[in-house]
Amino acid sequence: MALTLYTNPMSRGRIARWMLEEVGAEYETVVLGYDTTMKADAYRAINPMAKVPALVHNGKTITECAAICAYLAEAFPEAGLAPRDDERADYYRWLLYAAGPVEAAVGNRALGVVPDAAQQRMIGYGSLDRVIDVLEQAVAAHSYIAGDRVTAADVYVGSQVIWGMQFGWLPKRPTFTDYAARLIERPAYKRAGDLDDALIAAAA
Repeated sequence: MALTLYTNPMSRGRIARWMLEEVGAEYETVVLGYDTTMKADAYRAINPMAKVPALVHNGKTITECAAICAYLAEAFPEAGLAPRDDERADYYRWLLYAAGPVEAAVGNRALGVVPDAAQQRMIGYGSLDRVIDVLEQAVAAHSYIAGDRVTAADVYVGSQVIWGMQFGWLPKRPTFTDYAARLIERPAYKRAGDLDDALIAAAA
């Protein structure tokens, strides 16, 4: 099974690498520069958005981190990261909540966009404060986002929580810090981080 990860170590590609390490698949890494190879025609043929990450598996391209996480869980079922029947609802609900309302709310806040009351009725997430409160409820419901074990949804949701606290948009509430602490101790998380950090150091 040929797998190639197109990424940059200072990007959301870190999520895709973490997921690849979780499933234990062999893969090739192609590192792209933001203003050079990422914008080149050769890469645009893979991902017309000229963004990373992109994953190519047996000639098929998968983009968007949430999709990559879900895809790899299904492509490598032996890793045990796809949802069981009783986990499926929470798995998809919170995976796509993080990819939709959370991403949108955080992106707008980073751009200085704070919707007023009328605008909150129009946009899908309402307000960042509401998004954070609902995310906390989701994280608090179980040890992991879909139940009592790690699934691919935790790789994506967990990345949002870890980075959110790191960059300051997510408050360090005990629910979030405890959840993050469980995830950052995972061997796959550590391996992925070491690989990307080594790439950053080599480019310095």
